[in-house]
Amino acid sequence: MTGRTVSVREGGRLARTVTVGPHQLTADEPEPLGADTGPTPGELLLAALASCTSMAVRAYAARQGWALDHVVVDARFGPRGQIVKHVRLTGELDPTQVERLLKVAGRCPVQRLVTGDVTVTTVPTVVTTVRRIAAPAPLPE
Repeated sequence: MTGRTVSVREGGRLARTVTVGPHQLTADEPEPLGADTGPTPGELLLAALASCTSMAVRAYAARQGWALDHVVVDARFGPRGQIVKHVRLTGELDPTQVERLLKVAGRCPVQRLVTGDVTVTTVPTVVTTVRRIAAPAPLPE
């Protein structure tokens, strides 16, 4: 996993600018809540899972020297909130290789985070605005 910090700043309405190192992207909600200027936070989670799955499968196949031509991963939320992940493998792969690649697909680091016992610690920082109090009017003489 990366050691870089992900920073999120407010934009218009619910739009958010997400910065990771030199990279920037936008998260938003569809109308009427947002302006649909980017994927929702849930869709970004699905993107992280699908990307991680694809990378893990590709790296494993390359290390083994297997003839994996393409790997495509589609992810969506199912009707009961579960994540449904479709993994399409293209190449000259025997059934044993396919089985092994699918096991790797189920153990990528993001999937282990999502399905494991993860603890999230929230560290609050509260910044208050100093309000200037108008100087009292001079007393009448």
